[in-house]
Amino acid sequence: MVTVGLTHFLIISTLLFSMGIYAIITRKNAVMVLMGVELVLNSANINFIAFSRFGNFGFNGQLIALFVIVLAAAEAAIALAIVLNIYKNLSTVNVDEVDNLKE
Repeated sequence: MVTVGLTHFLIISTLLFSMGIYAIITRKNAVMVLMGVELVLNSANINFIAFSRFGNFGFNGQLIALFVIVLAAAEAAIALAIVLNIYKNLSTVNVDEVDNLKE
């Protein structure tokens, strides 16, 4: 029987972080970029909880992860409001085409 250790959590976190960075860099759609940011934040949450469980650092990883989740929810709400406003004014959500905020 295989026991789940810190290495397993770090591998999953690295994969999520890599996919998030890939989504942020390669996607032109603003909603997809936001989803990439969420993947990066979730990889940080996995690291916080894993180090809290397996490390003896004296901090509560679950409390920090809860703070990150609340912060991500607020970020998503504000960012989606900005994306909707950009779509209303420019009829596009591509981040490459949104370079003229004066018009």
